[in-house]
Amino acid sequence: MSFEKIVEEQIRRAIAEGGFENLRGKGKALDLEGYFQTPEPLRMAYSMLKSAEFVPDEVRLIQEIDAAKKDLSSCTDGKRASRLKRGIHEKQMSLSVLLEQQARRNK
Repeated sequence: MSFEKIVEEQIRRAIAEGGFENLRGKGKALDLEGYFQTPEPLRMAYSMLKSAEFVPDEVRLIQEIDAAKKDLSSCTDGKRASRLKRGIHEKQMSLSVLLEQQARRNK
């Protein structure tokens, strides 16, 4: 049996078993603009990182800082607010160090 026939059979089996029913973005048009704006040699690597939901450290820190600030804005407990402020400060310092290291490497 050829490779193509094996793959087609596996796809048919997955469809019959409902394997494609709960896919992320089902029923939505594909947004390929970012894909084609990415330089061709980097497309595969970026697609793999995106599929694996990889987030660079600096982006993760920015997201965590933003989430902590939102929590702080609605916090009414003084002790918790202090912990949140300290955590925000620590994450901002970590982000600054990380960005400084990247800037030095790129010189």
